[in-house]
Amino acid sequence: MEVRTARLRSLAKVNLDLRVLHKRADGYHELRTVFQSISLSDTIGVSYSAGPKTSIQMAGNVEIPGNLIEKAAEAILNVSKSKGLIQFNLKKVIPIGGGLGGGSSNAASVLLALPVLLGKSVPLVKLEEIAANLGSDVTFFLHGGTALGLGRGTELYPLQEIRTRRGLLVEPGVHVSTGQAYEDLARKSVEISAPADFQQFLWKLDSGTFGIGVNDFEAVVYKNYPKLRSIHRLLGGAGASYVRMSGSGSSIYAFFDGNGPDPGILEGYTVHPIATVSRRQYQKIWRRQLRAHIAPGEKWPPQSRYAQ
Repeated sequence: MEVRTARLRSLAKVNLDLRVLHKRADGYHELRTVFQSISLSDTIGVSYSAGPKTSIQMAGNVEIPGNLIEKAAEAILNVSKSKGLIQFNLKKVIPIGGGLGGGSSNAASVLLALPVLLGKSVPLVKLEEIAANLGSDVTFFLHGGTALGLGRGTELYPLQEIRTRRGLLVEPGVHVSTGQAYEDLARKSVEISAPADFQQFLWKLDSGTFGIGVNDFEAVVYKNYPKLRSIHRLLGGAGASYVRMSGSGSSIYAFFDGNGPDPGILEGYTVHPIATVSRRQYQKIWRRQLRAHIAPGEKWPPQSRYAQ
């Protein structure tokens, strides 16, 4: 029985800017954000062999209740009317609860890779529909690069790619509850528009530079976790050209125009070197890691060479 395997890099994201406007009728919050892929990644080993029954097996260095990897696999099997044995092995590096979209990225990785291994063609619009049902950030990871996110983050528009920025990402060692962060913001259901400084941030980004940038969650999260504010100030004082918390926290990232700070100032924290990843680079990574299984061409998402 043929076994098809792949080893996937599942990249993280940061929010270059994040505004929370108002609570919507569906219970979600209206967002305005700029997503950016970064080089920090989990690794997912996946294997598939066709069979009369379906079995999804999960292994790895961390156990995650309600793992989105399994949910994404089930969704792809259902839509493609496929069966068989699927085995995943997850090596988790992206911190859980760090505002980096690790779980969402893992789910999107399955949505991109599994149809290829199955020999099925699932249209991008269908993948996006599945992604939106799995989680608000999942859709972004089907595309990568730099993107404007509207609505609850699932309405995406490509932005001009920024030049590669390098920096550091700090794990503060605390877990921030996203639900609590939204509750602390106390946004009302009265509709409001994105502030002018967010629009200015987009204009500057379009010209290749960063504006001031804002993450609305910082005000309430830093109040509850003063350690995060200290890290933010520490990185800013060390010469960072741009410092933000990602998502609702707790990870803090910084980009530097030159060399980064003396590692000694971050002693006691887990620190990851990072670089921004453009949409072109993102898609190149995916084509490379699926090259044994994809058909020639530049179509996105990659198409299976096994498809009939």
